[in-house]
Amino acid sequence: MYARVLINIPLDEEFTYQIPPSMDVRTGCRVIVPFGSRSVTAYVIALEEEHPVPYALKQIIRVVDKTEPVFNEELVSLAAFVSRMYLCSPGQALDAMIPSGRRDTDSAVFSSESEFRPIEKLAPQQEKALETVSSATGMYYLYGVTGSGKSEVFLRAAEKVIREGKQVIYLVPEITLTHQLVEDVMPRFNERVALLHSALTPSQRLKEWHRIMRHDVDLVIGARSAVFAPCCDLGLIIMDEEHENSYKSGSTPRYHARQIAQKRAAMNRISFIMGSATPSLEAWNMMEKGIVTRIDMPERVAGGARPEIEVVSMLGQDRCISPRLEDEIRRTLIRGRSVILFLNRRGYSYYYHCNSCGHVVECPHCSVAMTYHKAEGRLQCHYCGYSMPLASVCPKCGSGDMGVAGHGTEKVEEEIRKLFPSAVCARLDTDVAACDKEKVRSIVHDFKSGKTDILLGTQMVAKGFNFPSLALVGVINADSTLSVPDFRSEERTFSLLEQVAGRAGRYDSEGKVLIQTFRPQDRAIWAVENNRGEDFYKGEMEVRKLLHYPPCSRFLSLVFRSRVKEKAENGAAEFAALVKKIISASKLDGRASLTGVSPCVIEKKAGSWRYQVLLSSSSILLLDDIVRRALEIYKAPSALYIEIDVDPLSLL
Repeated sequence: MYARVLINIPLDEEFTYQIPPSMDVRTGCRVIVPFGSRSVTAYVIALEEEHPVPYALKQIIRVVDKTEPVFNEELVSLAAFVSRMYLCSPGQALDAMIPSGRRDTDSAVFSSESEFRPIEKLAPQQEKALETVSSATGMYYLYGVTGSGKSEVFLRAAEKVIREGKQVIYLVPEITLTHQLVEDVMPRFNERVALLHSALTPSQRLKEWHRIMRHDVDLVIGARSAVFAPCCDLGLIIMDEEHENSYKSGSTPRYHARQIAQKRAAMNRISFIMGSATPSLEAWNMMEKGIVTRIDMPERVAGGARPEIEVVSMLGQDRCISPRLEDEIRRTLIRGRSVILFLNRRGYSYYYHCNSCGHVVECPHCSVAMTYHKAEGRLQCHYCGYSMPLASVCPKCGSGDMGVAGHGTEKVEEEIRKLFPSAVCARLDTDVAACDKEKVRSIVHDFKSGKTDILLGTQMVAKGFNFPSLALVGVINADSTLSVPDFRSEERTFSLLEQVAGRAGRYDSEGKVLIQTFRPQDRAIWAVENNRGEDFYKGEMEVRKLLHYPPCSRFLSLVFRSRVKEKAENGAAEFAALVKKIISASKLDGRASLTGVSPCVIEKKAGSWRYQVLLSSSSILLLDDIVRRALEIYKAPSALYIEIDVDPLSLL
């Protein structure tokens, strides 16, 4: 007997190995095989009784999955789609789907307060939404303000499908939201719930994986990779907070969970339901074209109202907290209500610089400024993690007049404690989350129960949390995302501000949001202030059409990186020239275009120089074909690496 296998290498090939007579090998299992001078994991996709070759084949060394398989035919078909769509090998695609654990161990069960307890009676807009998504198979989008009850519609739709004997995948963008779902969803679905996320060890993940394959599970809850859950009878896919960037993978294959979910729904002829208060422009475009059915949910089911939103100009201000925001915080605390302050910059200051010559201290491995963290007394790079002590003299001019500029969460926290010494203040950002997961839960619990008066945080505080006592949200600097040199900066700013504003006024009409900005007339800020989301989306779509930017066209980015600058630059130039020849020879001018070669916005990252080749077309399949043909011809020199990103979310 022989086994056809896929291996996690960048070669679009299957390999065949002989099965020793005493070995029990089945399709869908992993095996260890000799490959060159090493032993690697391989995935058995087929068995053959004969294999006509003029030479002896190597034998499988051992079987990893001896009791039950870890993938099925659907996942093999899905791997083929991922391979074609995202320009990787089928082996790389399959390897990205399947847990790397070798044996089962008990899964970690998380408990936290959540907002997913069953509701006895649905609001009229919830009833209508549930009726619509249950009426026919298709793609649906719950476009509703924060607090409009989208989650209950999702879960009611899931219950209906599960009663029919099928399984449901429920995608959430963050692990913290996965934890939030668990406590009340578990009993609601008779404990037949599996969790798939990166906080599980590979072995814990494998245990959940096997439960799903055996159909011991009705509902799979998880972050991005849960879209690959090996459901044997899939009936529905749900994607909450569809707009979130975390649904896009940052490593090969760079898939987007929304696109995979669309493909799986089509393969299984089932419904795919998305939802958000701030749809991505891609989803908005699909709704406008009628590809996705839009379901409006404009009211908050708990009786709250949209908060009053006020924009505060910071022109001429030299402090983190404006007098207007300070006054509103004081009023809120006197009333016994709580405050969230949002700033999408961690650390103490944006950068450390020389007051004499203006030199900014940059990371030696990345072309970005170092961020000052006062608690550690060090400078840190938020891209590669490198840290260094504060320089006492300027490395450029020798001056001892060094100082900080800008403000991060640490500096705002310091100012808040000075302004409101009697208030209990807590900070929640990735610096806190990275070192202590229990502390994160404790901070959230204390704020929710009223033990903490002011919660200061980055975008972590904008996602999924409901705080009944919250009356005021202050955005310290709305310009931090607007200043990013990327074509999605306006869209991200609108989404982030709208989500942050959605934390206030969820249970009453006393919510208020103050947005501090140096650009009060910006389109995104204007749209949030005046509740003109529709106008923002229409205006942004017009800009994208004019510039031929996604979703009005499709992008494919190739980043050439090397520790030698010339090698990265020359490699990108050679590949671009090859792509131009293919476009010209195939008479594709006008259907596909190449922007040329340029340094990435962040030219150096983690010690590697980065150059970008960007292609655009109305057809992503056409771009895939052009690049695949170029890759077959192009021979990359040693120590030059190519990162391929189909439909990139950022061009940084």
